[in-house]
Amino acid sequence: MSYVDEVFDLVVAKNPAQPEFHQAVKEVLESLRVVIEANEEKYRKDALLERLVTPERQLLFRVPWVDDKGQVQVNNGFRVQFNSAIGPYKGGLRLHPSVNLGIIKFLGFEQIFKNSLTGLPIGGGKGGSDFDPKGKSDREVMAFCQSFITELHKYIGADTDVPAGDIGTGAREIGYMYGQYKRLTGLYEGVLTGKGLSYGGSLARTEATGYGLLYLTEEMLKCNGKDIAGKTVAISGSGNVAIYAAQKAQQLGAKVVTVSDSTGWIYDPEGIDVDLLKEVKEVKRARLTEYAAARKSAEYHEKKNGEHGVWNVKCDVALPCATQNELDLEDAKALVANGCFAVAEGANMPTTMEATEYLQKNGVLFCPGKAANAGGVATSALEMSQNSERLSWTFEEVDSKLKGIMVNIFHSLDDAAKQYGMAGNYVAGANIAGFLKVADAMQAQGIV
Repeated sequence: MSYVDEVFDLVVAKNPAQPEFHQAVKEVLESLRVVIEANEEKYRKDALLERLVTPERQLLFRVPWVDDKGQVQVNNGFRVQFNSAIGPYKGGLRLHPSVNLGIIKFLGFEQIFKNSLTGLPIGGGKGGSDFDPKGKSDREVMAFCQSFITELHKYIGADTDVPAGDIGTGAREIGYMYGQYKRLTGLYEGVLTGKGLSYGGSLARTEATGYGLLYLTEEMLKCNGKDIAGKTVAISGSGNVAIYAAQKAQQLGAKVVTVSDSTGWIYDPEGIDVDLLKEVKEVKRARLTEYAAARKSAEYHEKKNGEHGVWNVKCDVALPCATQNELDLEDAKALVANGCFAVAEGANMPTTMEATEYLQKNGVLFCPGKAANAGGVATSALEMSQNSERLSWTFEEVDSKLKGIMVNIFHSLDDAAKQYGMAGNYVAGANIAGFLKVADAMQAQGIV
């Protein structure tokens, strides 16, 4: 049995009932097979892959808090500090009822390679809780965040582990967490990113993941003889990533015709009105039914079981920006049938392996999330730099650095794919480019 297969079997045996983590490890190891087999003796002797797929530290803790009725509630808290070979752990905190250890491990594992691809000195980690901020009062969210960080603060720091936002964790949540961290430690340091501008946050951080997705997509199309201007784009999701991906796509001359949320989706043939979408989602925190009610050209479709929503709409470019495994094989077939020629992931692993393979086999340009959505963590690292230097850059400075990073990421994965005889396979290219830097650092630092 090959070293790759041995390690994958070990992961499944040691991490039962964690399918998302298994999926992420399998996807990475399969695309690294050519690199690993060329160095198998050395890697096996050093147990490099076993160390790579095993987190350096896994934290599980309870989070008790009191709701507005005086009832004590208890949630599960998680932080997986996966790999610090190239820098302090860096990765978001996800607040969503679906959160469990397997999902946090999948996200943390992906984060290792994503962070490596940015070219910045940040390692991989991820955390969160099964707490749902939806429908909670500000006071309840504060109570949860303060309890959560009261436990987590023992294990994080500006040079140790720097969490950020993710699904369910926006500026409000980061603010409450930062205030409690400062209160407990007496330290005013860049321990969390995604902070408000008045207390150490970075301009362009809010826009970064969505903008970065479009900068990379634009470069990918350009290098394949295509132009994003004039193209029709389908986007899923209506959170931070989707909103700013839609905004930047339209600034680049494309027309975005779809967005979605957990209850339904919008098709707007005249193009999504980003200002209205922001009003509905960021100000009112409402459902997309309110978007449809306010815009005559919009069609609202309620989400039904087995219904494939936005991916059935005719488009040139598809940008899944909602959540993991949202784009399956049937969706991929619909996209190909409708003439879609490029897919770039704005969320973490939103495309199933079967769908990814189908898209690649049918000539669709496909860029994985660990590269395409790295703009968020890249700008978080830029926020860390600003905090360390006690200064702040202009929006234009941060945006320019972000665009440079995303263009460089595309060329890194494109070059890696070509070097190993897989030109055009950007999934393999991203994994190889991210892995080689981390593997080199791990070997240089000995058996730790």
